[in-house]
Amino acid sequence: MNWFHVPVLTRKRIFLAFAFAIATDTIQLALGPIGWTFFDEILDAITMVLTSLLIGFHPLLLPTFALELIPIVDMLPTWTGCIALVVALRKNQKPPEEKPPTTSESSDYIDV
Repeated sequence: MNWFHVPVLTRKRIFLAFAFAIATDTIQLALGPIGWTFFDEILDAITMVLTSLLIGFHPLLLPTFALELIPIVDMLPTWTGCIALVVALRKNQKPPEEKPPTTSESSDYIDV
């Protein structure tokens, strides 16, 4: 599986990514600033992997994951904000242009 492949953003994929992000942020808010030992980090790792599978890897996921390691900051809805930003950026991206088919390479050479 290619982790850097950007899948087509469907409504279902976007909904599931937001659902996981909101659930993670809600659980972390409910656990408080200290949380359970390593439970927050495991939850963040699972959310990052699921998000990468659903909407594709984006470099903005890395600082979000790093921010979640800071005790008080993990109570902010960082995953939800990150998903919203990544989806908005992906929707504004132009689709890659297809290259026109090239002619045979032998036409580039001149027979003498």
